[in-house]
Amino acid sequence: MTRIDDVARLAGVSTATVSRALRGLPTVSAATRRRVLAAAEQLDYEVSPSASRLAGGRTGTVAVVVPRITRWFFSTVVEAVEEHLHDSGYDLLLYNLGGREQVRQRVLRTANLHKRVDAIMLVATPLRPADLTALASLDLPGVTISSGSRVPRWPCVRIDDVAAARTATRHLIDLGHHRIAHISGDPDDELAFTTHLDRRRGYQAELRAAGVRLDPSLDVESTFTIDGGNRATAELLARGAPPTAIVAACDEMAMGALTALRDAGLRVPQDVSVIGIDDHDLAGVLGLSTVAQPAAEQGRLAARILLDPLGARTLGPVVGQRGAGCDTPVILPTRLVVRESTAPPRAH
Repeated sequence: MTRIDDVARLAGVSTATVSRALRGLPTVSAATRRRVLAAAEQLDYEVSPSASRLAGGRTGTVAVVVPRITRWFFSTVVEAVEEHLHDSGYDLLLYNLGGREQVRQRVLRTANLHKRVDAIMLVATPLRPADLTALASLDLPGVTISSGSRVPRWPCVRIDDVAAARTATRHLIDLGHHRIAHISGDPDDELAFTTHLDRRRGYQAELRAAGVRLDPSLDVESTFTIDGGNRATAELLARGAPPTAIVAACDEMAMGALTALRDAGLRVPQDVSVIGIDDHDLAGVLGLSTVAQPAAEQGRLAARILLDPLGARTLGPVVGQRGAGCDTPVILPTRLVVRESTAPPRAH
């Protein structure tokens, strides 16, 4: 079996030069690269990916940190990231925090990632000051996805959550609704990060723009889950006359709302219209109107941005990229998807 030493001997250069030449690094002259390539071809030498990485001081692995891998958004993003990393010759090391503080500290506040990965991706991971300090000490390239995980000098890929909520609310207003409720994330929920704040702000801004009075009794907080949406809607109904429409901060909460309304004997959309945000895989099955966000595309784009400074092989131009290391986020568009869960309010 031909080794890199054999290629170096035939080409009359060091093994380090062979490694650099075969990886296409600019520190090797054109003449030397031609000599190395000719030697490698003559000896039928195949580059070992692991050996090439070690020679360059790289691991060929990217760390991806998520709050809970079982949630639709996170699993969809991670699948897209893994696919792109694989196609680019990289492996994915997944850290699922799962609401466990000890895991969070082990991953983000220790040297756990040092020399194990070449870069870090944080997916909607809320950060504390100690986390930022620890990440800075690693001196690794990184990228964040979604709200709540902004790191200075790291690029960020996300949607405009305020605009998404405004679109959902505007759809209901255009249908003729004025008594529009909102169910959103609990500020103390680990998964709420800042998304719930942005989406509430969008809901309120659109009501104000339409001249609709804000009613605090129509705004209920819970967790970003089906059960959370169920509880929030049940509490909403217990407060008095039901609204004619509900904006849910995410599709999973909207699904919980559908269940709670059915249990209360109310029909959707005849009695109450419901709209969510996400376009969850089950949204179409349930006939749920929603504002779709490109979850998989956020993952793919973040992976492409992250690998760019690592010199990995990318798969074409990065649409919408503002430049690696830029504090300005790359914002991907959302779109309204109208299904059976929304309709004009019933005439009284």
